[in-house]
Amino acid sequence: MSHLFSKTNVGNISLENRIVMPPLASGKSTEDGFVTDKIISYYEERAKTGLGLIIIEHAFISLEGQASFNQMGVHRDDAIEGLSKLSQTIHQYNVACAMQINHAGSLAVSAPPVAPSAIQHPNGKVLPRELTIKEIHEVIDSFAQAALRVKKAGFDMVEIHGAHGYLLSQFLSPLTNKRTDEYGGSLENRMRLHLEVIKAVKALCGNFTFIVRLGCDDLIEGGLTVEEAAKVAVRLEEEGAAVIDISGGIGGSGRDRFKEEGYFAYMSRELKKHLSIPVILTGGITTPEAAEKLIAEDVTNMVGIGRQILINPNWAEDARKALL
Repeated sequence: MSHLFSKTNVGNISLENRIVMPPLASGKSTEDGFVTDKIISYYEERAKTGLGLIIIEHAFISLEGQASFNQMGVHRDDAIEGLSKLSQTIHQYNVACAMQINHAGSLAVSAPPVAPSAIQHPNGKVLPRELTIKEIHEVIDSFAQAALRVKKAGFDMVEIHGAHGYLLSQFLSPLTNKRTDEYGGSLENRMRLHLEVIKAVKALCGNFTFIVRLGCDDLIEGGLTVEEAAKVAVRLEEEGAAVIDISGGIGGSGRDRFKEEGYFAYMSRELKKHLSIPVILTGGITTPEAAEKLIAEDVTNMVGIGRQILINPNWAEDARKALL
C-alpha cells in the first residue's frame, strides 16, 4: 500500500491521496482579478489527473494588497461567480480545493505600499508606509470578508497566506517589523495579526475549514527562526487551524542553497514535534519515490508538488503507476 496514495483528512474534508498542488501564481486572471476561461482550463487539466488537494493561487483581499497585475482577486463580491465556476470544475473530478488569500504588504504594486514598519523589504524596491492601528483592523476585516467569499464560492477550505515575505510574514519577522505597539516587539505581539485574522475569519465564516501557510524560517540572519515558527504553529492549532502548510524564505530569499528533494524537511520535522494537526511539505520534490519516503518516514503528512505539476500536469497519474 502506498503512503502517498492513502486517504487522509483536512479538518472534516476527506482527501483521496496526499498529493497537493500548492498555490502557484499563473497570471491568467483579468486585469481586475477575475477568473477567466484560461484559469478554469488550467486547473481542470490538473484536477482530472487525480490530485488530493488543489490550493488555488494567492488572491488579493484588497487593491492595496495586490501583489502583481493579472493576479487573481477575492476582493469584491462580484468575483464570487467566477470563483464558483472554478470550484465546481475541480469538484467534478472528486478533488478537494482550497483558495489562498493574501495581502502583499510592502511587496504590493500599490503606491506607496503598506507594511508593519516603514522599512524596505529585503526583496522590495520602495519604502513602504507604516500601517496605523485603524488600518490593521481594516486589513483583518478584509481577510475575513475574502474568506467568506471563498466559502460562498463553494471551496472546501481557505488558506491564509502567512509566508513568502507578504504582509502576515512581514509582521511575524523581526527584520520587517520594528513596531513598538501591541503588534511589534515580542513574538507574541508579532503573531498577533495572524491570530486576529483567524478569529475574524471564524467569527464571519463559522466552521469553515481553514489552513495557514506559515513562513517558518526567514533564511536571513536576524530573521524568524524555525524554533519561533513552531511556537506560532502551536498557537495556530489552538485557534483551530486544520493544517500548517510549511514554507520558508522571506520573499523566496535563500532557497538557492538547497538541492535535495523536500529541502524544507527540517522545518516540518521541528513543527511535527509540537503539533497534532497535519503539515504539508513543499520544496523541490520531483519524484514519486521521494514523496513516498517523506510521508512513510513521518516527515510530513502531505506533499506539495509545484513546479513538476506545472511541467507535467500528469505527475499524479505517473506517480500512481510508479507506486501502485
